[in-house]
Amino acid sequence: MADEHEHEGASVKEQLIEACRRNNVDLLTEIIGNCKNDDEISDLLNNTTTIMGNHLYHEAALQGNYEVIDLLLDQPNFECDPLARTNGDTPLHSAIRWINSEPAAQREFGNALVEMMLEAGSSTRVKNKAKLTPLQLVDPTNKGLRELIQKHEYMALNAGDFVDDAKPAAAAKSGKSALVDVKQDESSDDDDDAEFSGSDEEERAEWERRRKAKKSR
Repeated sequence: MADEHEHEGASVKEQLIEACRRNNVDLLTEIIGNCKNDDEISDLLNNTTTIMGNHLYHEAALQGNYEVIDLLLDQPNFECDPLARTNGDTPLHSAIRWINSEPAAQREFGNALVEMMLEAGSSTRVKNKAKLTPLQLVDPTNKGLRELIQKHEYMALNAGDFVDDAKPAAAAKSGKSALVDVKQDESSDDDDDAEFSGSDEEERAEWERRRKAKKSR
């Protein structure tokens, strides 16, 4: 296993943590290249944690390290929603905490980072130990980030549910808020869905079950 080797006085796992904290793409690329196969890569990247229980993805997200995150997300079977041991945050929670701590001038960059994470599969619905979703952590003054996450939630919720595929495009052209459409079309279901805190697949299955149950009444 790659993590059994030593390099410059530090174990591979220690180097991985340092690479993710410091946005060291070259070091991360070198370590990945030394792995024997995809299984070893995914095991190393998904299971390496800090003393505090953060995963590599958390460490990169807490620093807003776009380039390292981009590389991590390209790896085979990379876990997008690992939970931090101390607070139950996902990396998306961590990225939002970083954005909140940065000057307003960094928000455009931060929003691009979050968008990349969302497109790679990060869930907006997982709640941390404080029962907060990533959206609930967003600084209320950061309207751009709130709208980005809400738009992603709307698209994920309604994926494949539209009879008329032109409806989302028409709503966008009319300037209507996606959230308004959700409340009009799925008002009762949306309340139920807001209670979920598991994985995307579990949430989707439960949402579909409740939706079908309501239709049969």
